[in-house]
Amino acid sequence: MNKFIKNFLADTKNISSLIDIKIINNIVLAIKKIKKQKGRIFFLGVGGGAGNATHAVNDFRKICEIESYTPSDNVSELTARINDDGWITSYKEWLIVSNLSKDDAIFIFSVGGGDIKRKISLNLVEAIKLAKYKKATIIGITGPEGGYTKKHAHHCLKIPILNKNRLTAITESFQSIIWHLLVSHPDLKKNSMKWESILKK
Repeated sequence: MNKFIKNFLADTKNISSLIDIKIINNIVLAIKKIKKQKGRIFFLGVGGGAGNATHAVNDFRKICEIESYTPSDNVSELTARINDDGWITSYKEWLIVSNLSKDDAIFIFSVGGGDIKRKISLNLVEAIKLAKYKKATIIGITGPEGGYTKKHAHHCLKIPILNKNRLTAITESFQSIIWHLLVSHPDLKKNSMKWESILKK
């Protein structure tokens, strides 16, 4: 048991040193541009990615003062769309009603990035297709394959994996680490987080 814990934490440490800093910097610059042009960020994910999207919306709104949304925050609308029109188009149709434009961005949190051939996360695939058509910025944080997100995103950070048995756990954990890095970045951060502001006193 102790061996598993040590190996898991060792993987986390080693993966941190393998993250592509250049891509993160490019994401910072892209978000900075979106904020300057008063664009919005629409965070999209499934499962753990949806949970990350909800948390990220809070942080980008409160800490960076960037208008942000995610479809998974409105359970009534999302489940109505899934029930009435199907899962695959649910995020795309939500983005259409949200008037996604070239000034906005979609930000994907996904382990596989969407995969047409394997029929996985096709709702993300359709959302990306719409974003391309609308000329919106496409950003993603995915696992090592990257899938449809990697192929079509302007900026996609692929999290390297050292043990495939930890693919989902590591990818979703690092999605959280990276978005916290983004909202803490001096070029994006507008307001102090609560505990940091208290400790400064």
